[in-house]
Amino acid sequence: MKEENVILVNEDDKPIGLMPKMEAHEKALLHRAFSVFIMNKRGEIMLQQRAEDKYHSPLLWTNTCCSHQRDGETNIEAGKRRLYEEMGFEVELKELFSFIYKAPFDNGLTEHELDHVMIGYYDDEPKINPEEVASWKWMFPEAIKQDIGENPEQYTEWFKIIFDRFFEYFEAKKPVQ
Repeated sequence: MKEENVILVNEDDKPIGLMPKMEAHEKALLHRAFSVFIMNKRGEIMLQQRAEDKYHSPLLWTNTCCSHQRDGETNIEAGKRRLYEEMGFEVELKELFSFIYKAPFDNGLTEHELDHVMIGYYDDEPKINPEEVASWKWMFPEAIKQDIGENPEQYTEWFKIIFDRFFEYFEAKKPVQ
């Protein structure tokens, strides 16, 4: 199977080239990525546990899905594609915000991404792809925040960073009582 390319970008999200995914992670080069958060009517977030055979962060909990856009693919198209490939369902997605983060791993790879964070809504069970996902669960944002504080080793490095931004975004959007 041919390795996928990532889209290298500058800090303004302007494409500056393509590079094989592993090489970009080895060199810690800034590239475009996305993170999808699926919520249900109760306000819970669908988390996935990464498959045991993943090349980094196996069996750790993370957001519903995340990956990299393909050349010529919009952020929303990429989010919908990967959500279906990993979790087995389709929903409308809305982009909330984007930001840059850097997260090194113990295996020498580094995620250095301009991440486009998206949200969608779904109330059924996913049909997970076992090559990508070991398990899944619904959790309230406040419970996730507390569990990350108590058990940070059970979550992916990027999720801990992205979730803080996601949580802040939703706290800022809540109506004042």
